Amino acid sequence: MKQLRNNVIRAGLGALYFSGAHHLLRPLLSGVGAIFMLHHVRPAREAAFQPNRHLEVTPEFLRAALCHLRSRDIDIVSMDELHERLVQGRFDRRFAAFTLDDGYRDNLDYALPVLREFDAPLAVYVASDFAEGTGRLWWAALEAVIAKAEQIDVMIGHSALRLDTTTPVAKQAAFDRLHDWLRALPGEHDLKREIEALCATHHVDMPALCRSLCLSWTELKSFAADPLVTIGAHSVSHCNLAKQTEDVAAQEIATSRARIEQALDRPVLHLAYPYGDREAAGVREFGLAATAGFKTAVTTRPGMLFADNAAHMTALPRVSLNGNYQDARILPVLTSGAATAMWNGFRRIAAA
Repeated sequence: MKQLRNNVIRAGLGALYFSGAHHLLRPLLSGVGAIFMLHHVRPAREAAFQPNRHLEVTPEFLRAALCHLRSRDIDIVSMDELHERLVQGRFDRRFAAFTLDDGYRDNLDYALPVLREFDAPLAVYVASDFAEGTGRLWWAALEAVIAKAEQIDVMIGHSALRLDTTTPVAKQAAFDRLHDWLRALPGEHDLKREIEALCATHHVDMPALCRSLCLSWTELKSFAADPLVTIGAHSVSHCNLAKQTEDVAAQEIATSRARIEQALDRPVLHLAYPYGDREAAGVREFGLAATAGFKTAVTTRPGMLFADNAAHMTALPRVSLNGNYQDARILPVLTSGAATAMWNGFRRIAAA
């Protein structure tokens, strides 16, 4: 099903490009700017089984995106400046911001050097448990479990399942089944219990995986000293905030900010909601972010920025630079706003 969805999206992006429709739609749909969303930036991997491929782009694709923006005379700005332009209504020039979620080490090793070539600011949203090396990157742990297994035995509800994982195709099918099951579990303690059981059975060290992938506090401190870098908050544990009680969700947001500010000795004024879709961040979470004092908070809801977004600064949409669609030809489609507008049913603002 996910592969079908990817194929449909790819076909839609291609249709917009080859028809030239994005050129006609750009004046109506491109808005005043965009926030680009990334996770990993690193060289392409050779493995046949890469279920989290959508979360990574190559340095070359990032460079292509930056070249495209420069060619269209779009300003690349920090989240502070983006906030200022929206609040002040400064729309004489279009603008874009680059944001990277989770705090991966490759953001420092590969993303920053490319962005430096263009003197382009970036915001990195850090989950404080990840920086401490104790976080659960359960989607990466699930990939590691399935990559090394030939079969997975698991209880889903009251049913015992045995999933074949002998081939890349079978591994992908097993990953999709287990990923959807884990995302749908009612609470974080349920997800923790199940992913830890899988890791224990298949000898995957989840804390070691976290430490290998994510920047430590020491690394983040030197990273944050770069004038191009803004460090934002991404909750404490990277939980689905909408599934938490209001008190727990508020604590996740506020404590993450406090921990980062204490560790890095600098203010943290920008937030990204973990997962960030409609099932993970809604009106309650937008209000909690505002109450916590964040200037901006970003979702994963697709969309361009319009003047009206200034009234919804803790519900900002983003444009995903997705690893499944690393084709420079789609960049003009993405910056035209045509793709996100079609996804949103041509609604400009989705803040509810």
